[in-house]
Amino acid sequence: MVETESIRDKERLRRLEAVTDMALSRLPAADLLDELLDRVRDLLGVDTAVILLVDVHSRQLVATAAKGLEEEVRQGFRVAIGRGFAGRVAATRQPVAIADVTADDVVNPILLDKGVRSLLGVPILAGDDVVGVLHIGSLTPRAFTDDDVHLLQLVADRAGRAGQIRSNKLDQAAALALQRSLLPTLLPGAAGVDMAARYVPGHDFGIGGDWYDVFALPSGWLGVVIGDVSGHGLASAVVMGRVRSALRAYALISDDPAEVLTLLDRKVHHFEAGNLTTALYAMISPDRTAVHVALAGHLPPILAVPGQPAAVPRIPVGPPLGIGRPARIRTATIIDFLPGAVLVCYTDGLVEHRGEIIDVGIKRLTDTIRPDSAEAVSNAIMASTGTERPTDDIAVLVVRRDP
Repeated sequence: MVETESIRDKERLRRLEAVTDMALSRLPAADLLDELLDRVRDLLGVDTAVILLVDVHSRQLVATAAKGLEEEVRQGFRVAIGRGFAGRVAATRQPVAIADVTADDVVNPILLDKGVRSLLGVPILAGDDVVGVLHIGSLTPRAFTDDDVHLLQLVADRAGRAGQIRSNKLDQAAALALQRSLLPTLLPGAAGVDMAARYVPGHDFGIGGDWYDVFALPSGWLGVVIGDVSGHGLASAVVMGRVRSALRAYALISDDPAEVLTLLDRKVHHFEAGNLTTALYAMISPDRTAVHVALAGHLPPILAVPGQPAAVPRIPVGPPLGIGRPARIRTATIIDFLPGAVLVCYTDGLVEHRGEIIDVGIKRLTDTIRPDSAEAVSNAIMASTGTERPTDDIAVLVVRRDP
């Protein structure tokens, strides 16, 4: 009897090791799901294994990976939560076992066509949320044990983590693609000025809502924008895109950057509630002799004039967009833009570093800037301000008036 218990304990340990193998963590998410299904079929001696993940938009379970029932994935099988076998597992958030499958138990005809006789399913959870269902099937009648349920739930937990990793990677890739599609690949050519820009995604938080923009207006003025939407990931990138488009629209109806930010503030309050956004909007005059700047919670630019050390101009900083009540009065400041002068606009990721106050980062950046070509200034900034492993997104936009 003791020897039998020892054999069972060893078998349980072997099963646990098979699904917690560290080598699995090094596999890409899709390969990990396939490998888990292969192992669970072998360990539990079943004929089929399927993972269905929740589509958050339709609230349906979608066949994502399968062994023995690959046709489910090829056909893109879907089932509503609460319907059929898998839907019941998701709705109850509990393991469900069926010893003798009938047409009343399932809505997927592939299971019946395959000849599946017994089924065991468990929910895939991420925190308190059901993100999918893992089920196994046997072509011969079978009574699943508590050990079978425990092992399958362990596999489901691994699958849940893999699914989260895959989802996070897809969201990050989508956010990065969206953000890069909205950032100018090449800055537009504009008479009388030389421009360059840099963007570096943050490593700690992933893609955020930093952006910059440059556009020529029908009046001959040149619009220069840099901003930051709070938060990170795909949601922030989407908000950033909407804010950028709205600012461009308002820029066409007003030549006052303060009024443009006032209109944008109303838009963010109404349509993007809960999203704090900072922005710098500058308009360079058609003759390039002056810059009109308005700030909404954003760090002021740095100005470097030939023959003088770089400095931060005194510009009133209005409240961020989307905070409190919409600001009724915002102000713009006029800065002389002398020949050869350089205006540097940036987001806080460039000057904020853990363990030091932001003034230290701003001084370090100011000391780096010299009147030079926009590309040379950008290169100097990136080389001297610790941008190799930023903890937040970094956007830099440099505009130099031709000497």
